[in-house]
Amino acid sequence: MVSQRSNLAGIGLGLGLAFFAAYQQFKLPVVLPVLLERHAYDRFLAGAFMSVYALAGLILSLWLGRVIERSDALKPIYAAMGVFICGNALGLIWPEQGGVFLAGRALEGIAFAALAIVGPVLANANASTRRLPLVIGLTATWIPVGQVLAILLAPAALGSYGWQLLWWLGMAGAIVFSVWTWQLARSGRVDFSARQPATDASDSQSTVAPPAISRRQRIALLMTATVFMSWSCQYFAYMTWLPLYLVEMHDLAVSGAVIGYLIPVVLVMVFCIVTGMLLRMGVPLGLLLALSMAAQAAVWWLLPYTGGGLGGVLSLVVYGCGAGIVPTCLFAMPSAILARGRGIAGAFGFVMTGRNLGVLIGPVLLAQAFKLTGAWSLAAPIFGSVTSFGLIVALFLGWRLTRLQEK
Repeated sequence: MVSQRSNLAGIGLGLGLAFFAAYQQFKLPVVLPVLLERHAYDRFLAGAFMSVYALAGLILSLWLGRVIERSDALKPIYAAMGVFICGNALGLIWPEQGGVFLAGRALEGIAFAALAIVGPVLANANASTRRLPLVIGLTATWIPVGQVLAILLAPAALGSYGWQLLWWLGMAGAIVFSVWTWQLARSGRVDFSARQPATDASDSQSTVAPPAISRRQRIALLMTATVFMSWSCQYFAYMTWLPLYLVEMHDLAVSGAVIGYLIPVVLVMVFCIVTGMLLRMGVPLGLLLALSMAAQAAVWWLLPYTGGGLGGVLSLVVYGCGAGIVPTCLFAMPSAILARGRGIAGAFGFVMTGRNLGVLIGPVLLAQAFKLTGAWSLAAPIFGSVTSFGLIVALFLGWRLTRLQEK
C-alpha cells in the first residue's frame, strides 16, 4: 500500500472492528450489579469476567501480530467472529454456572485479542500520513465507543428484555462484520495485508527494504508496553467496578450509576479526538502522555477527599479527560517509534501485550482488595502508586522518543 490517499473503507472497517471488540468486553460492567444480585457470583470471579479477556491477549497478542505482519488480517477477522458467536452463546446457555460463564468470556477474549490488533493496524494502514494523527485519535476511542454502546443499550436490556439482549446483539454483530469483511475482500477495496503506507512520495518509489527494528526502538516499545500496562491496570479496574461503587458508596440506583459511568466515558471519547488534533498540530507526543498520566495519578491520590458531590463530579471529569489523552498517545507510539516502517503489526502486538497484562491484573486486584477489607479504601493508594509508576516510565519514554526522532 503506497498511496498517500486515505482508504475510507479500510479505515471504517478497522475502526468498526475495534469498536465492536470493545463492546463485547464492556457489555459486562453495565449489567454486573444485576448479575451479582441474581447469581451471587464471588467478587473475585466477577472481576475475572473482565480480566480473562487479558489472559487471552497475553497468550496470543505477540503471535497474532507476527501472523498479521507475515500474511494478512482476513483470516483472523473471520476466526474472531466465529469465536465471538461461540463465547456469547456459552454465556447465554448457563449463566448461573460461574465457571461456564467465565469460559464464555474467555472465548470472547480470544476474539477480542485478534481484533485489538487487526482494528488499529487496518485503520492506521489505510490512512495517509496527513490523516494519520486524526485516525489514531479515532482509533483510541475504541474502548469508550464500546462502553457507550453498552451503556445506551443497557436501559432496554435491564428494563424490558433482560441482560441477555447484550449477548444476543454481540452474536448478531459478529455476523454483520463477517459479511461486511467478505464484501470488502471480494471487491478488493481494502488491502488486508495491513502494510503501512510510505511516508512520502520518494519512499513509495524505493525498492530498498526498510531497516529492521533497532535496539533503541525495541526499548522504546518495551517502555510503551509498560506504560500501557500500568494505565490499563488502573483504568480497567476503575471502569469495571465504577457502577457497583456508585451503587454501594453513593446509594445510587443502577440506572443512576450507569449515568455516572457515562460521564468519564464520553470525555474519553472527546479527548481521544482532541488529542489526535493536537498531535496533528505538532504538540509533542511525550509531553501529552506525561501530563495526562500525571492528571490521572492525581485523581487516584485525591480520591479519599473528593467525595460524591461536586468534588466527585470534578474527579470524574478530570479522570475522563486524562483517560482520553493517554490511549491516543500510546496508540500513536508504534508509528512514531518505527516511523511507519517495518514491523508495525508486530509492534502493536507487543504493545497490546502490556495492555493485556494491566487488564488482567486491575479488576481482580481491586476485587481482592475489597474482599480483604470490605471497603473501597485501598483503591486510592494501590492505583495511585500504579499510575505514578506509569508516569515515571512515560517521562523516560518521552525523552527516548525525542532522541529517536533526532536521528
